[in-house]
Amino acid sequence: MLEELRDYQRKLFKKVDFKYKRYFYELNLDKKLVGILGARGVGKTTFLIQYLKELELPFSKKLYMSADIITIPSLYEVAEAFSKEEGEVLIIDEIHKYKNFEIELKKIYDLLELKVIFSGSCALKLDNAKADLSRRAIVYDVEGMSFREFVELSKGINLPKFTLEEILEDHQDIAYELLEKFNVTLLFDEYIKQGYYPFYFEDKEDYLIKLNETINTVIEVDIPSVFPIEYDSINNLKKLVRLICESHPYTPNLKELLAKMNMHDNYKGLYRFLEYLHRAKVFHIIRAKTKGDAIFTKPQKIYLNNTNLHFAYCNAFNVGTSREVFFASMLKVKHFLEIPKKGDFLIDETYTFEVGGKKKSYKQIQNIENSFVVADDIEIGSGNKIPLWLFGFLY
Repeated sequence: MLEELRDYQRKLFKKVDFKYKRYFYELNLDKKLVGILGARGVGKTTFLIQYLKELELPFSKKLYMSADIITIPSLYEVAEAFSKEEGEVLIIDEIHKYKNFEIELKKIYDLLELKVIFSGSCALKLDNAKADLSRRAIVYDVEGMSFREFVELSKGINLPKFTLEEILEDHQDIAYELLEKFNVTLLFDEYIKQGYYPFYFEDKEDYLIKLNETINTVIEVDIPSVFPIEYDSINNLKKLVRLICESHPYTPNLKELLAKMNMHDNYKGLYRFLEYLHRAKVFHIIRAKTKGDAIFTKPQKIYLNNTNLHFAYCNAFNVGTSREVFFASMLKVKHFLEIPKKGDFLIDETYTFEVGGKKKSYKQIQNIENSFVVADDIEIGSGNKIPLWLFGFLY
């Protein structure tokens, strides 16, 4: 068993490109049990293999296994056998594909002196898991590429990231320095269409086709592996994606959605579908803060998770929608987003942003403290008018 896994690991070490490291390579993985959750295609497996290969341990003391492609008796039995051979670090990839993984992880954590790092679907929620892993594991949620990372990979250069406050205060100087290093117009257009998922660089020509297939796999395989869902519901999930995909920035009319999906008055069913797609990183749902169960809180806005999905999955494209989706996808990584009464976004209950083209004015947010216009189609801003692309340097 271990011999087969080690042979597979050797092949992966030779195959995976270790040159570029995503932003989450800086995560602290020193705890005994660490989870890396994220959408299919954002680079979790590459990151884990990079980490394991560069870990300063003999080959025999570190082990990679994937729960979705290797037939194993049980996670615990593999871990126990590895531990008996004085193994130290075990990585379990795609753990959501293994039934009752929570119980096995708890057993490994409690009985073996092993460090375990696992990856899984972003749809997993460990708070309610059978073994209560939330008290044992530190879990990180990782995202697709920022515009900064895309430029670095495209041009083979290193670029800094900035805090939101740094961008708001010094955006002119920051933009000027960055524009000395690359052509923002060409690269930003490319990123918006096909730069969010790292596998773009593996096959640029067929990227959008593969992304469409990836989202279908998320809906057909990943979501049913985590949530109790009937076959007919899979078609409803796809229909819901199409409806949101082809709309403008969507302020939900739940009654209208129910009618289009022939779900009659099944509001709870619709709320669940929205939550499944949000947790699987197909949707990005913005809700007001609530003390209760957020699943049954009416969304303020429903977006697709990133701009690439519009090109891969939609029959229609709206530039205004794309601008808001990009801004939201960059800000959500480190900040809390709400929809204000005036303006497009309220960030961390402090900053109000209006997103638009280069001619966008302050009219809608005038007299609002800490308010900014985020403008597409400009390279350098002025005053409280900031270029949209610059928010791609937050991570």
